[in-house]
Amino acid sequence: MRVFLAGASGVIGRRLVPLLLADGHEVTAMTRTPQKLSELSAMGAEPVLADGLDGAAVASAVSDARPDAVINQLTSIPPRIDPRKMERDFAVNDRLRIEGTRHLVAAAQRAGCKLILAQSIAFAYAPGPPGTIHSERDPLFLDAPPPFRRSARAVGELERTVLDAGGLVLRYGYFYGPGSAISQAGSVGEDVARRRLPIVGTGGGVWSFIHVDDAARATVNALDRGPSGVYNIVDDDPARVSDWLPRLAEALGAPSPRRVPALIARLAAGSYGVATMTRAQGASNELAKRELGWSPEYPSWREGFRGGLD
Repeated sequence: MRVFLAGASGVIGRRLVPLLLADGHEVTAMTRTPQKLSELSAMGAEPVLADGLDGAAVASAVSDARPDAVINQLTSIPPRIDPRKMERDFAVNDRLRIEGTRHLVAAAQRAGCKLILAQSIAFAYAPGPPGTIHSERDPLFLDAPPPFRRSARAVGELERTVLDAGGLVLRYGYFYGPGSAISQAGSVGEDVARRRLPIVGTGGGVWSFIHVDDAARATVNALDRGPSGVYNIVDDDPARVSDWLPRLAEALGAPSPRRVPALIARLAAGSYGVATMTRAQGASNELAKRELGWSPEYPSWREGFRGGLD
């Protein structure tokens, strides 16, 4: 199968290239970063330089590749996320989710490509009752308050564009592992080591994680097995912040995290930052396991934090 991978130099893109090649696929790897071209070529992919927001460049790259499948991993996420400045820092990422996805889908359709996969997120669900673990049937939080509203709507637009084309949407959980923020060298790892990431309030927010390699493997599986639809790509163990954050500190050899009241944390992290730490809800991976023939090699972040951060 000829695969066109957009966003090949991103966190999951870098894990996907060797997996796709090992699975016997021919890979055209698109990046907007000139310095990444030689790295992608050394992996064995055919590198191509194009900006996902440049419709003409994307159309030309996809046309030349004549792919059987297009994988959309386009992102522009800052190395360090400031929850108080979400709207500013995620402006390009939101455009890529909307405009970049439209460009890729249109180019794929013109090239006669039938299979389209796209990266989404498993933490944009509308809040349910306390303790909810979301399935793919649950609605997205399209009426979220600022600063997350624009990003949530960009996620919704990405998913509609891909599903209308008969594609698959992979809603990844919070990444951890090499190259991600949650790693020894990542921004979250650094903040934990410096005790700059506290447990806010009771730490009741629930996160669903996925190791970067498990996310990449699920994506490869979806090329062959998945019917059109939406899939949560998360591990088996949704966890409260008060549970996973001390375990992350332990795995990093860092001091135990501080505890900070929500009212004080709001001054430093804003409303969105407090919400993710106190009211977030997890997601279920049952559909992906059943339909994609996939299960995570790290069923829980508990094992993953101990052995898979780097």
